[in-house]
Parts: sequence; structure tokens; C-alpha cells
Amino acid sequence: MNITTVSLNPAIDQTVQINDFRTNAVNRGQAMQFNAGGKGVNVASFLADTGHVVAVTGFLGEENLEIYERFFARKHIDDHFVRIPGSTRTNVKIVDEANQCTTDINMPGLTPAPEGLQTLSSEIEQLATSCDWFVLAGALPPAVSATLYATIITQLKARGKRVVLDTSGEALRQGVLVSPTVVKPNIDELQQLTGRMLGSESEIEQAARQLLKGGIELVVVSMGERGALFVDQETALVAVPPTVTVKSTVGAGDAMVAGLIAGLVQEASLSDCARLATAFSLGRITQLNSSLPAPDVLQTYAQQVSVHLLSGVPRSA
Repeated sequence: MNITTVSLNPAIDQTVQINDFRTNAVNRGQAMQFNAGGKGVNVASFLADTGHVVAVTGFLGEENLEIYERFFARKHIDDHFVRIPGSTRTNVKIVDEANQCTTDINMPGLTPAPEGLQTLSSEIEQLATSCDWFVLAGALPPAVSATLYATIITQLKARGKRVVLDTSGEALRQGVLVSPTVVKPNIDELQQLTGRMLGSESEIEQAARQLLKGGIELVVVSMGERGALFVDQETALVAVPPTVTVKSTVGAGDAMVAGLIAGLVQEASLSDCARLATAFSLGRITQLNSSLPAPDVLQTYAQQVSVHLLSGVPRSA
């Protein structure tokens, strides 16, 4: 079963390691690296690390392609990105391992021309002939319609495809209106979507269930150290990770999406999907490089994840 991830506004990640980072001061870095990034690219990378066949599409600037093309070749990821004029943006991530925190500086990115949008639509149509799952992840490019993800979801649903949406703001609001298969907001994004503060797990579950009423099949809400809430029509589960030393939170949510997809394509039970998604996220935050650890390490993490039933009856595998 093939998977495609869609990154409309990817970014090269410049990660700078600075312990005890301070604003308005001279800081001395310990290390720096550049990685091909973007939420959909990250999801594809983690899936490729675990043996899944995965393709990528979206928009890349034609002036700094090399880092992406080398990355896709090394990971054996099928590259269907649409090349557009300009340079793909670079986002800066300052990782303070000593204090276990990350500061992000995100640039706006490139705006695709109408012909680029049409070419992307054709690429997605072609990929739909061989791929069953699509992951739409990340921010939209500047100056494109907030309904762009919704348009793509509608296109894919017409072909009977299953779609995961992981975005924020108005793009998320418009996307949920056309009912993707799965949505994965974090707690802040869900609060923005619902227009109210969500404190308890019960309140978060109720907000997630409002999304299910529109036809969405599964809502996954990442809640930071509190774990993640997995809600479908029958069940609500909370998956809580074990305590680990956090080296970098960069890509943690993307790893969770990858683990969720890995479980869904195997038709695993909701509890097993929750364990696997959380294990992928743990695998990401416990190291500084941009890959997942070995499968046996992920399996160990999965066994350490605590899953408890919030409501309903858990589905069997």
C-alpha cells in the first residue's frame, strides 16, 4: 500500500545547537546542520526509515534543489515535487538541549503561480492511481487560497482515497469542512479551531467528537507532555509516553503522523496505532539527527507507552 505526502511550503531546516540559549546576548553554538525539511517531507522520511513505500509532492524552489534531491535519493523516496522559480525557504531551529527547549524562526516561503498549482493537481491525480493514503501537512504557501487543502481533499475523496490533514489556522478550518479521513491538531490548534480553552481530557474529547460529526473518522490531538488523545466514533484513548531525555522536539509531531499512518495502513487497532504513533514521536525527540532509531528501539518505546481508555469500547485489531 503506497503513501504520498504533500508539502506545499517545505523548508530547509537549519538546526543550531546552543546550550543555555539567551535572547539579546551573544550565544556560542555547539553544532549546526542543514536538513531537507517540511512537515510532509519529514513524515515521508520517517515512513521510509521504517520500510514503507512513499512518494512526495508539493512545491520546491528550483534554485536550491540539491539538498532535497540528495535526500530523496538516499532515502529511496519517490520525488514528484513541482519545481517553481526561486529558492525553497530556510527555517532556523535553535535547539537548547541543556534546557530541553527549541526556538523556531520560520520564513514565509515561495508563492506558486497558477500554472504551478495546475501542475500539482495533475501530479496528485497521477499519484492517486497507485497510492491509497495521502498526508497533507504543513502551512500553506503565501498568497494562496486558504481553501487549497480543502480542494485537494475533495479531489482525493472523489478518487476514493484516504487523507490525513495536519495543518493549522484557516487552512485547518477549511480542510475539516470537507471531512478528511484523519485530522491531527495539537491542543493549541484545536482550541483555535473551536474558539474555546480546553483544559481537561474530557473537554478535549468533546471538541474532537464535534469534528467527527462532520464525517471525519479519526481525530488525534497531541498534548505535549500529557501525551496524545485518539478519538474515533466508538472510542477515546489517551497515550502517555514514558519520561525520556529530550534532545530535540523538531519533527516530533511529524513522527507521530508517520507512526499513525504506519498503524493505519496495517489496519491495527486504535490502541496499537496510539502506541506506534507515540513510539515514533519518542524515537524522534530522543536524538538530534533527522532519522528514526532502529525498529527494535521503536518497539521498546511502544511497549513503554501507557494507553488508557477515556470512553467507549476499544476496537480489536
